[in-house]
Parts: sequence; C-alpha cells; structure tokens
Amino acid sequence: MRYAVHAEWTKLRTTRGPAWLLAATVAAVVAVGAASVASVDVSQCPAPTECHEDTTRLSLLGARLGQATVVVLAVLAITNEHATGMIRTTLAAVPRRHRVLWAKAVVVTVAVLAAGVLGVLGALATGRAVLPGNGFTAANGYPPPSLTDGPTLRAAVGTVLYLVLVALLALGVGTVVRDTAGAVTTTLGLLYVVPLLVELVADPQWHDRLERLAPMTAGLSVQATRDLDRLPIGPWAGLGVLAAYSATALLLGAVLLETRDP
Repeated sequence: MRYAVHAEWTKLRTTRGPAWLLAATVAAVVAVGAASVASVDVSQCPAPTECHEDTTRLSLLGARLGQATVVVLAVLAITNEHATGMIRTTLAAVPRRHRVLWAKAVVVTVAVLAAGVLGVLGALATGRAVLPGNGFTAANGYPPPSLTDGPTLRAAVGTVLYLVLVALLALGVGTVVRDTAGAVTTTLGLLYVVPLLVELVADPQWHDRLERLAPMTAGLSVQATRDLDRLPIGPWAGLGVLAAYSATALLLGAVLLETRDP
C-alpha cells in the first residue's frame, strides 16, 4: 500500500493540472467569501443588534464554488488513466486493484485537505478584516470570526471535511463512470442540480425530507453557526449524509474496478 500511495503522489505532483486546480480551489473559497461578507452590512437589519446574518457562514460561502475544482481534480485522478490507457500499467504494477483506488483516495484526501485548510483560513481572515467595517462588531453582537469560538471552529473544520468528502464522492463516481465529462457532470449534478429540483417540490414534508438527503444542502449545514433550529438537518448529521454518498460511490467504484476489464 505504501508503494501504491507513493506512486499516486508522484503522478499528482509531477503534472501541472492538479496544482492549478488546488490553487483555484483556495482562490475560489477566499474570493467568494470576501465578496459575500463585503455585500452585507447592518443597514439591512432592523437594528444592528437584531441582525440574523450568519457572518461565519457567509465567510465560508466560497466552498460552494471551490467544490467544483475539487470535483475536477478528483475525477481526473482516475479517468485520465482510463483515457490514456495507463490504467493497465497501474493495475499491472498493483495487482490488488482495490489498493489502487484506496491509494488515490489517500492522495486526493491529503491534497484537498491542504487546499481546504488554506482556503478556509484565508476566508475567515478576510471576513475578520472586512466585517467590522460593515458594522458587524462585538458591540452589535458580532465578534470577529475566531477559531477559539466553538461554532466557528466547527464550521471551519466542517467546511474542510466537506471539500474532502466531495473529492472522495467525485473519485468514486469517476471510478464507476470512467469518463471525465460524464463523471464531472454526474457529480456536479448531484451537488448543484438536486437542490434546485428539491425547491420545485411543493409538499412541505417531502421538501424537508429531500433537503435532508440532498448532498450539498445537507453537507453545508455544518457551516451554520446561528439559528440552527431552522436548518433542515443538524450540522454533523448533514455532513454524515454527504459521507454516506461518498462511501457508497467509493465502494461501488472498488467493486467495479475489481470486476471489470481496465
């Protein structure tokens, strides 16, 4: 397994694409978060102390865009080899095929974890710098975002884990589909299109149930730090829903990798 992980790490770091995609992930998380916090101020509230803006969640809003580059990175980790035929060489070198997928999962996880940490720290630092100028001060009930605050720490850690789980979901889908365009489209459809379809459901009970099952809606509930009772699902439970999607995709991918011709 150690040699398989080393081989996958070599593939990742010796090609230009992954580095650019990871940089784009960090940039997207920070830039969108900065734009989000800059677009709100206390003048939109009945009174500064009666605001209901979740400033931490706004700071981390860039994860919604950053996940797209994470999906592409994870999908390419497996589909590129199918496209070039190099998957045969990889499987010849590592006969136990499931080890190839787990090695790719380890490398993708470490890479996305690093990018996620940088992006989240950058987004929170930007929010901390911008929000006081918009009236979100401690005097108005909005102390600057800080990792020493329990809900903020949970939102930050949860956002990083969210990006990692999205990457593992995409890796699993890529292993199943074996085509870059198809895998990227399928994964982004699950993340972006499913919540839009849920909004079309008129029945309140079914709407709430489907919101709890939509991977992006459920997963990103971990970012909330205020009005948790209004969430369709709890923060960690929502992240658990996304983890279930990722585990299912990876397990299905592992089975098909073992049983299909490369």
